[in-house]
Amino acid sequence: MTFITFEGSEGSGKTTQVSLLLDWLRPRVESLLHTREPGGTAIGDRVRDILLDRAHTEMTPAAEILLYSAARAQIVRQVILPHLQAGGVVICDRFYDSTLAYQGYGHGLALDDLRQITRFATGGLVPDLTIYLDLEAETGLRRKAHTPDEWNRFEEKDLAYHQRVVAGYRELIAAEPERWRVIDANRRVEVIQAEVREVVGRFLATVE
Repeated sequence: MTFITFEGSEGSGKTTQVSLLLDWLRPRVESLLHTREPGGTAIGDRVRDILLDRAHTEMTPAAEILLYSAARAQIVRQVILPHLQAGGVVICDRFYDSTLAYQGYGHGLALDDLRQITRFATGGLVPDLTIYLDLEAETGLRRKAHTPDEWNRFEEKDLAYHQRVVAGYRELIAAEPERWRVIDANRRVEVIQAEVREVVGRFLATVE
């Protein structure tokens, strides 16, 4: 059983890299599950629509964390844990580190409070490996500006917010370096993917 998560700021190419990795892993891993946050269940997908809707400008940071945590509690118990307990591999596009980065460092909510809520929502589940696609906030937002159909409520926040998110991720990595692998996301997609495959392949070989 192996739980791998991907993290990154807006425009880091995280979802693209996850998709390419899955194409590579499927013929190599017998029991592979891909999911994402928020979402991944019928309940979680409804919550995702609420959270990302650009019309919900009045949503408070406290409401954000509770909605994210509700979706997370559902997917952990309904999807992730059963697959892990059956001996499978789970690849998740975002997990609780996003909450600490976005609602904690980005919005300034107390990290201790967020960690307590997160422990309750996840039942204490911690990823075995977390891959972070490292990119400056300004670069990521410029990239996202070229895909306006994907623009959501978080991308409308000011640059300072996104800079706090990036800085927050880097603090999380410094505090727990053994779990994280940092990959430079400034390069071409195929170059990044080659490193992602090397990191994941090497990690999976150690847990077989």
